[in-house]
Amino acid sequence: MLEILDVPNAHNDGLILAESLWAAGLNTRAVRALLANGELVRIRRGVYSLGATWRGANSDDQYRLFVRATVVTAEQPLLLSHLSAAALHNLPIIGPWPKVVHAINNDTAGGSSARFTTSHRSVVEPEPVTINGCAATTLARTLIDVAATSSFLVGVTMMDHALRLEGERAENERRKGVAGAPALSKEDLYAELAIVHPRRGGPKVRRVIDFSTLLSANPGESMSRVRMHELGFEIPELQVRFVVQGRDYWVDFYWPGVRKIGEFDGKIKYTRGATLGDRHPGDVVIAEKNRENLLRPEVLSFDRWDWDTAFSPRLFYEFMIQHDVPRA
Repeated sequence: MLEILDVPNAHNDGLILAESLWAAGLNTRAVRALLANGELVRIRRGVYSLGATWRGANSDDQYRLFVRATVVTAEQPLLLSHLSAAALHNLPIIGPWPKVVHAINNDTAGGSSARFTTSHRSVVEPEPVTINGCAATTLARTLIDVAATSSFLVGVTMMDHALRLEGERAENERRKGVAGAPALSKEDLYAELAIVHPRRGGPKVRRVIDFSTLLSANPGESMSRVRMHELGFEIPELQVRFVVQGRDYWVDFYWPGVRKIGEFDGKIKYTRGATLGDRHPGDVVIAEKNRENLLRPEVLSFDRWDWDTAFSPRLFYEFMIQHDVPRA
C-alpha cells in the first residue's frame, strides 16, 4: 500500500509526516491498517517511519529518529542539548538513551520536564550548530553538558570518542593538505567548561576531562579504563607499540611494571566495522590469534576480556584479580 507514496518527497531521512500520508491518498483507516501490520511505525503523533526502517535501526538510530520527530512536532524551535545533542553528534553511549528529548530553554523556571521534552536553563546562551536540519549545541558544549549531568562512565566514553575522531579528522586533513579546523582538544574543553560554568557538576566535568584521552580506540576500551579507575586498579599505558620480527604491533593496554598486555576483545571486530573490512570473520579470528602468538613471548602475560565482563563491575573486578592486574 505504501508504494503510492512519492518516496523522495514523502520521506525525510527516515521520517514520514502525516501530511505526506494524507497527500498520498491514505485515510485514517488505511494508516491504522499499516500500523497494525507493521508496515508503518508511529514515532510521535503525526510522524511515522517505515516499519522495515525502524526495525532495521539500532538503538542509536531509533533515538535519533525520535529526537528529530520531536523537533518536527515541537510548537516552538528546539535547541537540542545534553544526550539528545550527543546522539546527533554520533557520540556513543553505554547504557540506554533517555526516553525524552533534552533542549536548552531559558524561558523555563529552573528547568522543566514535559512528556517528551526536558528543558534546561543555561548560564551562557549556547552557540547552535545545525545537524540533520536540527539546531543543537556544539560538540564541545555538548560534551560539557553530558559530563555534568551523566555518569562518569558516560561522560568519559563520549569525550574519549570525540577527542579520538577529532584527532583523526585533523590528521587526515593535514595529510591531504586541507586547511581544516584544529582538532578539539582537552584545552578546548577546559576553556568551554570555564565559559559554561554549570550550576552543578563542574568538578565532575573537570574529572572527566582530566581522565579522558584520544588513545581509547572504542567505547569498550573507555569503559575498561573507567572500571579500572573505579575499582582501584593501576591504569595501564594505552596503545603501546611492540616491534616483532620487524613489524609494528599495537596493543590496547600495557602494564610495564609486570610486563602484561591487556586487550578489550569487542565482538564488533568479528561481525562488522573497520577491523573486519571485507574479510571473513574466521579470517579475523585467525589473524588475531597469530598476532597474540607473536606478542606473548615479548611479555609475561597476555589477557583478553569482552564487553560483558567490562560492563559488570563485579565480573571485571574478579577478572582483574584472577589475572594479577596490579592495584593502584
